[in-house]
Amino acid sequence: MDNIQIIIQLVLAVVLGGLIGAEREYKKKEAGLQTYSLVTLGACLFTILANNLFYQFEGKIGLSFDPSRVVLAVATGIGFIGAGIIIYRQFRVEGLTTAAGLWTAAAIGVAIGANLYFLALVATVLAVLILFGLGKFERKVFGKD
Repeated sequence: MDNIQIIIQLVLAVVLGGLIGAEREYKKKEAGLQTYSLVTLGACLFTILANNLFYQFEGKIGLSFDPSRVVLAVATGIGFIGAGIIIYRQFRVEGLTTAAGLWTAAAIGVAIGANLYFLALVATVLAVLILFGLGKFERKVFGKD
């Protein structure tokens, strides 16, 4: 894999994660620019590593290497982090949107690492629209706090 392409992928992961994190910063949430950027960066890096390792081990007798397993590992790891973020306090659940956002950011990082740039961009736009727009819609229509 070309080093320039890897740098572009990693920078793109940081930028797209940062876009989602900026919305969380705007709403004064604990997980913001740094957290979301690091999640997308890490997921992207794991995916790039898995793909490169696959090609290094391809055709070796007695070795079985499936880079798609990294998707499962990233989703599970972020799920673990997300579970730690969710808090039930005084009949309210807090942190659920942050956990879901981090899970989505990880998927965006995996998409970038897998060279699915358009998918990552569309997912980022949708995530930002959901976090900005649907929150206002929920408050207005359903009276949610």
